[in-house]
Amino acid sequence: MPALLAEVTRSGFVESLHHGSVVGLLPSGEVGVSLGSVRDVVLPRSCMKPFQALACLSAGAPLAGPGLAIAAGSHTGEDRHVEVVSRLLGGLSPDSLRCPASWPEDEETRARLEKPSRVRMNCSGKHAAMLAACVAAGWPVETYLEVSHPLQQAVMRTVEDLSFESVAHTAIDGCGAPVYGLSLHGLARAMQGLVRTPVAEAMREFPEYVGGTGHVNTLVMQRLPGVVAKGGAEGVLVLASAAGHAVAVKVLDGNPRATTAVGLTALAAMGYDVSPAKELLSVPVLGGGQVVGEVRVVI
Repeated sequence: MPALLAEVTRSGFVESLHHGSVVGLLPSGEVGVSLGSVRDVVLPRSCMKPFQALACLSAGAPLAGPGLAIAAGSHTGEDRHVEVVSRLLGGLSPDSLRCPASWPEDEETRARLEKPSRVRMNCSGKHAAMLAACVAAGWPVETYLEVSHPLQQAVMRTVEDLSFESVAHTAIDGCGAPVYGLSLHGLARAMQGLVRTPVAEAMREFPEYVGGTGHVNTLVMQRLPGVVAKGGAEGVLVLASAAGHAVAVKVLDGNPRATTAVGLTALAAMGYDVSPAKELLSVPVLGGGQVVGEVRVVI
């Protein structure tokens, strides 16, 4: 059954509860933390991006440095992100991206733009990497999002190889790319396999391209050098240390506000020092501009 992971307090009153599941693996592969239904299948959503980036790299896409980090990330649409995405596209037009046009998540950037665009969409780095992989491998570019496409089949094999599980469900993510369902335990195991790959190295070295200014994934990696962090829609989060600790979180109501605090708490429970990121272990609740409560982890 799902476990109670966090509660939201306001002026001393418990206002909301977040239930879900969390699993943490020790570097040995043993389970260090397990709460809730960790064997149930989840859709990783954007937590899939590091594995998609690895598949693109394996297919021959010329990904390195910020380009590899943004392929694994959900960027905030700042100008520096658009510059890297444009380089990944090479000679292809931005119209080749099949992700939806979107406003950037970075508020300062959004305020000066007149319309949304595909390159500002938080998944455009992943899509540009997929196109680069297709060009490098000689695969069709126009149909790169189809489940039967060689690239998407390569992504599925990558996920299965790292998780030691067969994909349990195939869905279409918000950006239009296939997303593959696996157990929360399998997702943590896949992250454990990812930490020694060039994808994880790029994420650790360039966390500002995995998220962006003020993005919580970026903040975690900046506060905890050696840790990779990647969140996904509907309350999913993965964390992994360079030593091999791995955590996967799923909040059932889909709200992400508690996921980072829950994930860091699980990491700490396995003996990893998260004190440099202690301000992320809870989330303030405001009333009239003042802190009147918090989103507090209860595991």
